[in-house]
Amino acid sequence: MMKTASRLPDFKYVGNEKEKLSLHLLFQMMGKIRMCFMPRKNHWWYITLYVNEEGFTTGPVPIKDGFETFSINLKVLDDEIQVRKSTGELKSFALEEGTNLGTFYMRLMEIMDQLSIPVKINSRPYDLDIADKFSEIKHLHHYDPDYVRTYWKAFRWTDGVFKEFSGRFYGKTCPVHLYWHSMDLAVTRFSGKKAPPMPEEARISDKDAYSHECISFGFWAGDDNVQEPAFYSYTFPSPEGLDNQPLEPKEANWVMNNGTPMAILTYSDLLEKDNPRKALLDFLESAYQAGASLANWNIKELKVPPLSEL
Repeated sequence: MMKTASRLPDFKYVGNEKEKLSLHLLFQMMGKIRMCFMPRKNHWWYITLYVNEEGFTTGPVPIKDGFETFSINLKVLDDEIQVRKSTGELKSFALEEGTNLGTFYMRLMEIMDQLSIPVKINSRPYDLDIADKFSEIKHLHHYDPDYVRTYWKAFRWTDGVFKEFSGRFYGKTCPVHLYWHSMDLAVTRFSGKKAPPMPEEARISDKDAYSHECISFGFWAGDDNVQEPAFYSYTFPSPEGLDNQPLEPKEANWVMNNGTPMAILTYSDLLEKDNPRKALLDFLESAYQAGASLANWNIKELKVPPLSEL
């Protein structure tokens, strides 16, 4: 049995670009299948994936009239994709190093067919500058068990911290979940007030995601713009002067993202802390206070008190 160290792993983007992209595409395959079956829910909450004790999962997904369900599970410690059905049927295939993503996709579709789960999806990757369909992606064959375990360990720990932070808020809050289109783990708080209408030409995905005032918090594994894993927070709509508000810990800072301020704390800075959990909670709380105070949220009423104060 594999033993995991108690400390956070050394987790980098540079040098793992293709490994991250390969995992991202697996997430998109799982997420698109989930989206094919799930009833709609506000702000795209019905399409997401979740971190669990084995890896990453769609959670239970209803089939047709809902009498049966299935789940797709990326089992990190076993290096396999597993599809489990509520009938008791279970099928899986190994995620072998060197196998291209097109083969992984075809194996997943074969399993879905064998389990009589009728999948109809747009089989092109979303927003990744890849023109090929999933089945045609032969140039990416970089599934790396070590990278995936490191990724999972960092996201599994973050998932727990985000859940603790989420529990401090009485207002509408999304589950802690992983958006497969952008590959970030996120939790979002809402003030309860509608946001100003977005421009007519805005994407329907943005119109639904940002229909109401919110402050979002997340973690992602890095990209070509921010070339290291980092935690973030932004307020929508962004109030004037947000980037002048204090953040904790001192290493956190504001950066401009698509014309609005985003709070950033890098994973590498967090690794230097004696108590990384406290440091991350301090970052999340300071970013929340910065946005909520300037946007005139009712901070006192939305705060969950200790049980002793009820």
